[in-house]
Amino acid sequence: MRLRVALGADHGGFSLKNELSAWLREGHEILDLGAHTLDPADDYPDYAEAVAHAVSSGRSQRGILICGSGVGACIAANKIMGVRACLCHDTYSAHQGVEHDNMNVLCLGARVVGLELAKELVTAFLNATFTSEERHQRRLDKVLAIEQQSLQGLREEREGGAE
Repeated sequence: MRLRVALGADHGGFSLKNELSAWLREGHEILDLGAHTLDPADDYPDYAEAVAHAVSSGRSQRGILICGSGVGACIAANKIMGVRACLCHDTYSAHQGVEHDNMNVLCLGARVVGLELAKELVTAFLNATFTSEERHQRRLDKVLAIEQQSLQGLREEREGGAE
């Protein structure tokens, strides 16, 4: 299955992103959202936001984010509505997160995993599909409802604060 994959990394994940990008281009369309040069002063939220928006808008079907640990990129990406980003360092979580939770962004820590494990994780992630089983859909619907309630709460706060 050929997918359009948004890919992004800060300086901590720069080298691994480039290696994965070259490898991924053999079977997928890659939307490389940076970093395009190694800059030790860059910030992971910038790339997390770019990848997350590409996924949430439908410009890409999946996203992959890489920073030093993967944690910061994961936190930042999950701030974008419609994104379900998960940090995975094992293949079970990388495919199960898609199958059961409809994960759409994989976060990796370049200082935690090497290239070969990263390839295994990406393969598991990209080859997985959401099962849509009743129990998984029910749980996803609850997660989406939480997201909507949070958004509604923000709207109400803004409207109430404007008075």
